[in-house]
Amino acid sequence: MKRLIRSFQYAIQGMKYLFSYERNAQVHLFFAILSIGMAYYFELNSTEWILIIVCISLVLSAEAFNTSIERMCDLVSKERSQQIKIIKDVSAAAVTFLAIASFIIGLILFVPKMLM
Repeated sequence: MKRLIRSFQYAIQGMKYLFSYERNAQVHLFFAILSIGMAYYFELNSTEWILIIVCISLVLSAEAFNTSIERMCDLVSKERSQQIKIIKDVSAAAVTFLAIASFIIGLILFVPKMLM
């Protein structure tokens, strides 16, 4: 049980770091909270809530992975490297793909409710 509690403590420390020091994570968190507020306001059904929660968790997880990859790259090489640049750029692209898909899903869910 102690190990389980400790693993949650480590995860919470990671979340604190992510949202304290990573600007993009802060932006994603802002839009996550906004989406949750809108979902509550527009009284989304359970399927719509599931879509919102999955989108939020995917984007925030991708941002956490991206941050981890970038920090690891920084440990591997302090010098500028084309290989490292490609790794960082592709990792950032993954977050962007999910953010765009989530934005489109948000439009599909919220625009019709706003027009009612």
